[in-house]
Amino acid sequence: MARFDLPDVEWSVISPLLPNKPRDVARGDDRRVLNGIFWRLRTGAPWADIPDRYGPHTTCVNRFNRWRKAAVWDRLFGSCVKGLRRRYSDDRVILDPPASARCQRQKKTIDPVAWVARGAA
Repeated sequence: MARFDLPDVEWSVISPLLPNKPRDVARGDDRRVLNGIFWRLRTGAPWADIPDRYGPHTTCVNRFNRWRKAAVWDRLFGSCVKGLRRRYSDDRVILDPPASARCQRQKKTIDPVAWVARGAA
């Protein structure tokens, strides 16, 4: 497993939400392909540059596009948001990694009030 690949705990949450419709062709390992998609989205590299450990880049591209058209990503993110809202019923958790990274580089603390205000907008 590579440094940023999905750990078992996260995979156990995501895997039941993925489509499991059988097709004529054998389907690639969802976890491996999902890690390839996340690698591409995290790095911003072209699809063709996805490392071989994630399988053929065409599989990652096709799966990403097929799941986008089937609203699989919406279901995944919607489930994550519902889980966070159940845990934090006051909507105080807003994830903004770029702002967090900026604050860390500038050695400033993150103002939680600003996050709440941003979430209410």
